[in-house]
Amino acid sequence: MKCMLGSFLLLATATSVSAVNVVQPAQGSQLSRDFIEQQVQMNMSLGRAIKSIVSNYPQKVEVIVGTALDLYPDKYKEIIHAAISAQPALTEDVVRIAIEKGITSCGNIVLTAIQAEPSYVDFVVNVAAHSSPDDISEIVRIAVVTEPDSADTIVRTVTKAHPNKLVSIISTAIEAVPFVGEYIVDAMLAAFPESAEDVVTTAVKQSSMQRGQIVKIIETAHSAGISDVDLSRYAMLGGASAEEIAEGIE
Repeated sequence: MKCMLGSFLLLATATSVSAVNVVQPAQGSQLSRDFIEQQVQMNMSLGRAIKSIVSNYPQKVEVIVGTALDLYPDKYKEIIHAAISAQPALTEDVVRIAIEKGITSCGNIVLTAIQAEPSYVDFVVNVAAHSSPDDISEIVRIAVVTEPDSADTIVRTVTKAHPNKLVSIISTAIEAVPFVGEYIVDAMLAAFPESAEDVVTTAVKQSSMQRGQIVKIIETAHSAGISDVDLSRYAMLGGASAEEIAEGIE
């Protein structure tokens, strides 16, 4: 079935594979709005319509997603999920557009994007951190809680974008998911060896309610090559006991 509006030509498929006559989408917001609305009516689903359009016109993702969010702001989850599912490589673009539109909080957009494509969590937090620096803590918290196995990557990526917020980023991540402390310390010492004192002290301090994690953090820092003297001082500043320090260094 072919549907033409202006200079658009798109084949609505009834099966998983079908021939498609592809032409360049017409310019102009009104045509784009009309086209998207018509595709939604034809597909009987906003998500299916957006997925189909983005699949056929990935180079027009900005106008497609932007217009869809203008038309259906309360359906942002469906739009973001469909666009990312159709073209995961465009995840950063979709997240940036959604944040710029301001249709919901940055945290909601980050959560929706990660749920749509968990393997792209690094790209999601990267663009979110650059697009909405005031929401760094919320970005980190939501990302780490949603994908704790990627906590080290999340924290490293966000800190590279905002190195002056290193302490806050580490604190937020470990507070959200305490058991990731040792992995975060390992990643951060490798990426920011000059900030070893801040990394270890913050991680130990933030783990004060999870005493078992303190020894693991000290062990990880020791394995990273920090001297016994420096490590003892950093850990003590964070609130580690003499016994915990001795056990971690051993």
